[in-house]
Amino acid sequence: MFAATAFGVLVCMGLALVRALLGPTVYDRILAVNVFGTLTVLIIAVLGFMSGRPDFLDIALVYALINFISTIAVLKFVRYGDMGWPRDVVDESRADG
Repeated sequence: MFAATAFGVLVCMGLALVRALLGPTVYDRILAVNVFGTLTVLIIAVLGFMSGRPDFLDIALVYALINFISTIAVLKFVRYGDMGWPRDVVDESRADG
């Protein structure tokens, strides 16, 4: 059962890669990379259970957090061009005061 699940997840990962390469907009590509990351979390968990190592779930959870944070960061960079910091904020270390 886990082998069929792993195969299905791998097929979906291939489809996500195709969407990432062919996506007409940058947002389609970012969404496809996010889906690929989510499917990677699933495949880590499934392969962990297939090999009898359920402690791989910890690795999968860490990868899921990294995937979420990096997706938000990339979307913010695409939207604002510079991570969205206000332009009128002066860097305190460079101030002459």
